Amino acid sequence: MPYLKIHSAQIYHEIYGDQGPLLALNSGGRHRYLEMAPLAKLIAAKGFRVLVHDRRNTGASDIIIGGPGGEEDQWADDLHALVRHYTTEASFYGGSSAGARLSMTVKRRHPQAVQGLLLMRVTGGAFAAGRLPNIYYGQFIKAAQEGGMQGVCDTEAYRERLALNPASKERLMAMDPQEYIRVMSSWLDQFNSGKYYPVMGIPQAELEAYQVPTMVVPGNDKTHSSVNGLTAARLIPNAELFCLPIEDQDLDLIPFPQWAEHYPVLADQFADFMHRHA
Repeated sequence: MPYLKIHSAQIYHEIYGDQGPLLALNSGGRHRYLEMAPLAKLIAAKGFRVLVHDRRNTGASDIIIGGPGGEEDQWADDLHALVRHYTTEASFYGGSSAGARLSMTVKRRHPQAVQGLLLMRVTGGAFAAGRLPNIYYGQFIKAAQEGGMQGVCDTEAYRERLALNPASKERLMAMDPQEYIRVMSSWLDQFNSGKYYPVMGIPQAELEAYQVPTMVVPGNDKTHSSVNGLTAARLIPNAELFCLPIEDQDLDLIPFPQWAEHYPVLADQFADFMHRHA
């Protein structure tokens, strides 16, 4: 640690705790593992190993624009391989927003590897569908169209990532801008194909067929409206619903760290869930 080469990419990660079942806890959006670190440490103190990581193309991990399938499929395959490096047993997967979606994508692609799911701030609805595609892909396609790869590297998001992983800049600058646009457009199309599902990115029939212990914690902003979490809990057979004492806010997004006062009770709930289903 902290780097491990997974499917040609150097993945930055940490593990808190040195014994017990393993939980892969994943950040939302394109945020670094640090978003989950405080909660991960509380959970680890209750007898678990908790793995947090920067997905490829985020944080301090390698930026590699290309490869088979969609970006979220690559993330799921990377995370599965990363977890398997530390244990051959089925593990728990969870996270907030895109981190919840990543956990469900691991369930889709590697079902036997998933012992249980901990899903916070599930994404869904028209507001999120209209907002996220541009944040994740559209703005960078436009930057490449207008300024080539230098334009991409000059965006705020890429400046932050390249400061953490300078070696990725040489790889990016060597790309043909048209190839970058082609790959990002393909990833955008795949992302858009599931953006109007009740739970973004996950077909309803897939959720209804789940046979895995699942806990759902609804969010409270317009990107993660509580109705999305309630819908997920209703569709997933025998899902456990845990609602924090919060109300929906008329805000585009509430950053996950603003839930910090709830981390202790979340850690208690997650630890109890995993002890029961380990």
